[in-house]
Amino acid sequence: MTRLNTALITGASGGIGLEMARLHAQKGGDLVLVARSKDKLEALKNELEIQYKVNVFVLAEDLSQADSAKNIFNQTEALGLQIDTLINNAGFGGHGLFHEREIEEEQGMMQVNMVALTNLTHYYLKGMISRNNGRILNVSSTASFMPGPLQAVYYATKAYVTSFTQAVAEEVREHNVTATVLCPGAVATGFVAAANLEGVDSWKYAKTSASVAKCGYQAMERGELVAFNQGELRFILDWILPFLPRKVVLKISRKAMEKTA
Repeated sequence: MTRLNTALITGASGGIGLEMARLHAQKGGDLVLVARSKDKLEALKNELEIQYKVNVFVLAEDLSQADSAKNIFNQTEALGLQIDTLINNAGFGGHGLFHEREIEEEQGMMQVNMVALTNLTHYYLKGMISRNNGRILNVSSTASFMPGPLQAVYYATKAYVTSFTQAVAEEVREHNVTATVLCPGAVATGFVAAANLEGVDSWKYAKTSASVAKCGYQAMERGELVAFNQGELRFILDWILPFLPRKVVLKISRKAMEKTA
């Protein structure tokens, strides 16, 4: 697959999504940027168009709304855009005991992290298969490989993303379409504040969003199935956690999410 044209990136107003947009523009690819903040998207659009001479389209959409994915697809169709690369990056988490958290927030999390991602993949995958050409990158987490006390719903949504992406990758393999799932550890983005994770030890050693974006984008280019930005985390997930009793894994997972400050 040599032609690089238009990439649609959700959650593009900051963090990993913003860095993915920069990487794609550096290679001369056009972009459709999706997020809630139109002002931030417009600022990024101006930056990329001036610096890299690419075409950038802005779609201000709230993925927590049930019709958001269909709205996005309809808008790109109306603009006559062919989406060759789909990067489902948008997502959010939340900290606390499940029974004490607002159920509306958990439902919104499931809508953004799973439903919108699934719907966008469905809408754009059909065109990729008909053209025998396309790339999909779904941003998940190392959290997807274990249950997550104190982030029960977030971990579960990421488990869905990791499983879903791998299954789709196998289904579309014969059509010259690839699906890659990026599973980073802690990343220094606005996610930490939004998810109320200040004081959680795991985020003291967070990697930069630029380094994680580069890891994921390059893995997508190579057509890899699962990408980790930290080899040591992959080793732990592949060779240590599977052999521990489940109750021990749960205690380790909870300890990692407990606040110390």
